[in-house]
Amino acid sequence: MTVRWEIDNKVQALKGWVRQRLGRAAATQRHPVAGKTDRVVGNLERSGRKAKDAPKH
Repeated sequence: MTVRWEIDNKVQALKGWVRQRLGRAAATQRHPVAGKTDRVVGNLERSGRKAKDAPKH
């Protein structure tokens, strides 16, 4: 896994965490759900790339 992919996935997960927290603080329905989605996508992409690269090592 390249460093760029790792950083992109972590940034997406962090962005989702921030959106989720801001949505909860503002008491809106859309932002917590969108934030959770961003977090899940970022974490899944990171896990998928790690699994893909695991047999190479």
